[in-house]
Amino acid sequence: MEESPPESSVSTETARVRGQLRRVRVVAVLLAVGAVVPWSVQVFTARDATWLFAWGLVNTNPLQVTTLVDFLFVYTQGLPAFILAWPASVVCYLLVLGSALLGLWIDWEDPRVTAGLLVLAGIAQLSVAQGFSYQPNRTAYPLGTAVLWAVAWWGYWPRVKNRIGW
Repeated sequence: MEESPPESSVSTETARVRGQLRRVRVVAVLLAVGAVVPWSVQVFTARDATWLFAWGLVNTNPLQVTTLVDFLFVYTQGLPAFILAWPASVVCYLLVLGSALLGLWIDWEDPRVTAGLLVLAGIAQLSVAQGFSYQPNRTAYPLGTAVLWAVAWWGYWPRVKNRIGW
């Protein structure tokens, strides 16, 4: 007859696994910032493109980088209203990052809040892409929406389901 492991070793192992999962979720949230994958890609007449990240945008022709701060405070004259969803999504993302880091550092995170903010950031990015797509000779692809929603689904939905009793 096998003996079950002592209670303290089970709880230690559980705590270790939970800590690893928290770190993986934080890495997933950090990758969602758009360091590698842009939140939105606008293609102009199928040749030039603008890659929209949380931190700024990159134009391909001519190659040029504009930070979000410059975009908001230097180039804001006459911009369409849908572009304001971009900084709103960044604010949601920063709150997600703060929530995930609190979960990692002091085990104080409500997965419903983190997942909800990821979904809101994705919705905001979807509205940015939709706004750009209405312009002539431009198509926008909301990659960030897919990434943010994937992180919410993969990293937080199982915890949300457990929390709400589904």
